[in-house]
Amino acid sequence: MVANEEHTLRRRASLELLRAEAADELSVLVHERLRAGEDPWEFMDELPTVDELVVYLLRAENIAADGGSRPNASRHYRVLRQIALEYPPLTKAVWSLLGDANTHRRWDPTVRAEAS
Repeated sequence: MVANEEHTLRRRASLELLRAEAADELSVLVHERLRAGEDPWEFMDELPTVDELVVYLLRAENIAADGGSRPNASRHYRVLRQIALEYPPLTKAVWSLLGDANTHRRWDPTVRAEAS
């Protein structure tokens, strides 16, 4: 039982660290866009949330561990679903990212079927 609790605490601490790093990254993005003269009312809804950015960072680690090959739609779904299972607090962000494929945000990694 103690080993289970230690694993949960370790995972929880790492999620906190990931969220802190993502929040720092987002603040840098906002700062850069403000310094470039952009209006925050126009770009803030384009930026990912902290949890969305954490999911993308975890997804990127998974892609790198798989040799860097871009995932197809089914692998993309499995990777994001696995992230939700490993980090339950990120579930809402994962499922929102798996939702609408025609999003208005440029950074969303929509996985489209390859034209043959």
